[in-house]
Amino acid sequence: MSMISILTKREFLSFFATPVAYVFIAIFLVMSGIMTFNLGGLYERGQADLMPFFNFHPWLYLFLVPAFAMRTWSEERRSGSIELLMTLPITTVQAMAAKFLSAWLVLGLALVLTFPLWLTVNYLGAPDNGVIVAAYFGSWLMAGAFLAVGICMSALSKSQVVAFILAVTVSFLFVLSGSDAVLGAFQGWLPSVVIDVIASLSFLQHFDAIAKGVISLKDVGYFVVVIVCWLAAGLVIIENKKAD
Repeated sequence: MSMISILTKREFLSFFATPVAYVFIAIFLVMSGIMTFNLGGLYERGQADLMPFFNFHPWLYLFLVPAFAMRTWSEERRSGSIELLMTLPITTVQAMAAKFLSAWLVLGLALVLTFPLWLTVNYLGAPDNGVIVAAYFGSWLMAGAFLAVGICMSALSKSQVVAFILAVTVSFLFVLSGSDAVLGAFQGWLPSVVIDVIASLSFLQHFDAIAKGVISLKDVGYFVVVIVCWLAAGLVIIENKKAD
């Protein structure tokens, strides 16, 4: 664990050694503000809550997180520094964990920096701050799921563009799997049990439940399982690349 913490710190600081983290955070904050006030109509709703803010998070993450994650392994493979990394006295698991945790911390930092929105709704009214805390927690978990998919796709290709496209495509399927349009397309020719399984894969379904203030083991466990599975898939890919 000490090695993972050291690597995580190194990777985290490396994001701020280049404009990557700054650009990501700036875009996230600007887009969050536009979607909350212009598209979400925070003032027009007449309710002191942050639902207009959180409702757009899946769609923000759908493009921003893959763009942020696409360089994690792709850049290592393109530049050839992955060979140097693998000669160090660290395991692939430690390297993968550090890359994920450092990027996840940056995503968490971006969320923390949206605190003026929280202060705004508390100034305008008396929101249920417990629900807001739960929504922030759910958003961070969902961001981790998007990130794990992006890191896996980054391990798959040397091209950052290809990694980005693959990550957006896979993430889009997870976002839409529980929508009425998708489920309606399967109704009538698939058993209801299979349809329920497809619906249960949706990021939206589990995030919406947490965003309403209900933090259940089922929803938290879902995001944890998604993160672990995609990171494990990325590990398999990296190990296979090492063997080539």
